[in-house]
Amino acid sequence: MNEQQRKESTQVNPSDKKSEKDYSQYFQTVYMPPSLKDAKKRGKEEVKYDGFAIPEQFRGMGQDKKFYIRTYGCQMNEHDTEVMAGIFMALGYEPTNGVEDADVILLNTCAIRENAENKVFGELGHLKTLKKQRPGLLLGVCGCMSQEESVVNRILKVHPFVDMIFGTHNIHRLPHILNEAYMSKEMVVEVWSKEGDVIENLPKQRKGNIKAWVNIMYGCDKFCTYCIVPYTRGKERSRRPEEIVQEVRHLAAQGYKEITLLGQNVNAYGKDFEDMEYGLGDLMEEIHKIDIPRIRFTTSHPRDFDDHLIEVLAKGGNLLDHIHLPVQSGSTDVLKIMARKYSRESYLELVRKIKEAMPNASLTTDIIVGFPNETDEQFEETMSLYREVEFDSAYTFIYSPREGTPAAKMEDNVPMEVKKERLQRLNALVNETSAKKLKEYEGKVVDVLVEGESKNNPEVLAGYTEKSKLVNFRAPKTAIGQIVKVKITKAKTWTLDGEMIEETVEVN
Repeated sequence: MNEQQRKESTQVNPSDKKSEKDYSQYFQTVYMPPSLKDAKKRGKEEVKYDGFAIPEQFRGMGQDKKFYIRTYGCQMNEHDTEVMAGIFMALGYEPTNGVEDADVILLNTCAIRENAENKVFGELGHLKTLKKQRPGLLLGVCGCMSQEESVVNRILKVHPFVDMIFGTHNIHRLPHILNEAYMSKEMVVEVWSKEGDVIENLPKQRKGNIKAWVNIMYGCDKFCTYCIVPYTRGKERSRRPEEIVQEVRHLAAQGYKEITLLGQNVNAYGKDFEDMEYGLGDLMEEIHKIDIPRIRFTTSHPRDFDDHLIEVLAKGGNLLDHIHLPVQSGSTDVLKIMARKYSRESYLELVRKIKEAMPNASLTTDIIVGFPNETDEQFEETMSLYREVEFDSAYTFIYSPREGTPAAKMEDNVPMEVKKERLQRLNALVNETSAKKLKEYEGKVVDVLVEGESKNNPEVLAGYTEKSKLVNFRAPKTAIGQIVKVKITKAKTWTLDGEMIEETVEVN
């Protein structure tokens, strides 16, 4: 922890009877509010690459103690939870499945939508009783919400029983933060407003042994006007390719069947390297040679989806042709207000290139409705783009402002009833298109990576096709963790039913 970062962390005594105005003085050393002007100047700071190791004095800290992490939000948060769980276990803690017997509880939070934040504050309210019953319990809030000034202010004022708050850039500092929380009667707040280094060799406690996430980069430099991520996750920092390839090889040796390369803007990978020209296409080309059946990546930005990446993906094999490509709006004018830096026409041209290189490619997307100033005509452009591309599915959202983003200063002038009506119409189209796409699978044989029992029926197994379609079918439990051939017998709106015709598929 360098001196600048030390200045950006502090301990706060929440028992002091201070006003909300008084709390802001702590913030001057804890967190700098989002500033688009300042954030866009970043990029010249040197990113240091370092390794992780448990300090000797902290070994055994968790002996006879249990931890519980509740995760909100995206795959990046899920991956961060795997890292924190790995650190906990390296410290001697054991995992538990609930809060009742946990000695440490962490809420790994998401800031992308207001609803996610409300869930966390609601959970803190529930945990207050548990904290009163067990004063020795350590309660922490981490993740993207912790990077927001208003959130930390609210916790300081309304939830002073929280023991520690830390952000997204200093997860590797967890042993130190825990130690400070045990030793101090004060709330430990360690939120770095500047990005951390790229830390390798972080322990991970992965969920299961079939599919794995591999983080290849951190942060985002796109500054879409509605998005808080460039502030909470910081600037783009890419891991070195040799470290990523080594991790993937290790996962292949352990028998994992599928990996997903993760990044807030995954196809901007390598753009920050100063010593070489190397991008996601180059990385995928190397990983393509590793003996692992399936390789995916998410989430990509249309601006950075280059021809070389398309060329590499077209080689097929273990490089899957299911691509998540968020469009957000089908209107060039709305895209401009969103600062997406591409037009409707350029997005459709990218889709054309992808489908030309990979005729069977399946595309999914994200769409926001009711963005400030969106007219009925502009929404209709989104509908027509969806019909033209024929996405397999979409994540759809009603726009809600996030404090600190440029869009939050815009007049939110689309009435909520209009937003809801547009979302309803869009979802009807999404459902209709998804059902149509899935209907085409009836009678076909597909390869399914079996993940386990169906959530609704333990007698039925469930798994995903290469195009990420959920398939339910009856088969012996020995098929779990294998890739099997399944003949599709029935298509539903979002899932497929089938029957296994062969137990396992050999993957060369």
